[in-house]
Amino acid sequence: MNFKNVSGHCRLEVSRQEVFEDSYRHIVKMRPKDLRKRLMIKFKGEDGLDYGGVAREWLYLLSHEMLNPYYGLFQYSRDDIYTLQINPDSSVNPDHLSYFHFVGRIIGTAIFHGHHIDGGFTTPFYKMLLNKPITLDDIEAVDPDLHKSLNWILVNDITEIIDSTFSVEHEAFGAIRVHELKPGGKNIQVTESNKKEYVKLYVTYRWCQGIEQQFLALQKGFHEVIPQHHLRPFDERELELVIGGIGKIDLEDWKSHTRLKHCNSETPIVKWFWEIMDSYSEEMRARLLQFVTGSSRVPLQGFKALQGSTGAAGPRLFTLHLIDACTDNLPKAHTCFNRLDLPSYESKEKMTDKLTQAVEETCGFAVE
Repeated sequence: MNFKNVSGHCRLEVSRQEVFEDSYRHIVKMRPKDLRKRLMIKFKGEDGLDYGGVAREWLYLLSHEMLNPYYGLFQYSRDDIYTLQINPDSSVNPDHLSYFHFVGRIIGTAIFHGHHIDGGFTTPFYKMLLNKPITLDDIEAVDPDLHKSLNWILVNDITEIIDSTFSVEHEAFGAIRVHELKPGGKNIQVTESNKKEYVKLYVTYRWCQGIEQQFLALQKGFHEVIPQHHLRPFDERELELVIGGIGKIDLEDWKSHTRLKHCNSETPIVKWFWEIMDSYSEEMRARLLQFVTGSSRVPLQGFKALQGSTGAAGPRLFTLHLIDACTDNLPKAHTCFNRLDLPSYESKEKMTDKLTQAVEETCGFAVE
């Protein structure tokens, strides 16, 4: 995406320690066209104005703060997949809509200047930014149980089996409330003839319930910098890469938070593994990570915060496990434990072939 900068400079001086609050105070006061000027970012107390590197670093640090679930604006869509979605309870911060407007401006500013935001959102989030409808398939990764039950309704004859109306019960602040999927919904039965409409309304409800205001504020900030018509050529996958890129994986962080089972750091297999990772492209590293952990992204806090997908509380470190198996076998991944089982390959070349084959043979790669 190539945009023409507005002439002049967008000057911003922020402190590293207060990058979120400092940036917020400056950016909400600016006119949208100021954000399209050449970025000149300076960290307080540090020399040097830099036209690219400092802006990149600023966006990296800022995205870690503003997207961190700790601040309550966003939450992980599932414990074991580090895609973010808007937190429906963000209103505990009374200024939350102003913050979402700010986040939208930052995402737009990053795209405009060809930088990335460090964090990935759910597919429905990108579709909503593109004003595309959300479908049943979009929710499979985030709410597999709901996907399964709604899909069952679509493929089976539900006559006299399902006793539901066009309404949903949900819990809000400790009380059970009823939400009608359409006006008068609690008095309309779901039947074989109207079930498609029911599923469509339910999917939209599942995504938008409790986040409409937040999303509109974010979208408004985003479109102030990137007008809607510039997004027409994109689908949600492309928009994801434009916003987040392929998540960069920090090899040193990965290495220092990896558990070794039946091997140690001097075992040839372990040495070769890190040499292979070193030679892999960012995309191949992301694919390997997805193969072993189920997610091509790392949590915002780094490898020390990886979770297992068994729902067990607490981190489950990435694990290399040396096994006694035929060296013609491919390595095997256990995503619930973030563990990679490796036979004792005779050479680095053979290990590279087997590892690459295992990663490439697993389901087509989708950058999460």
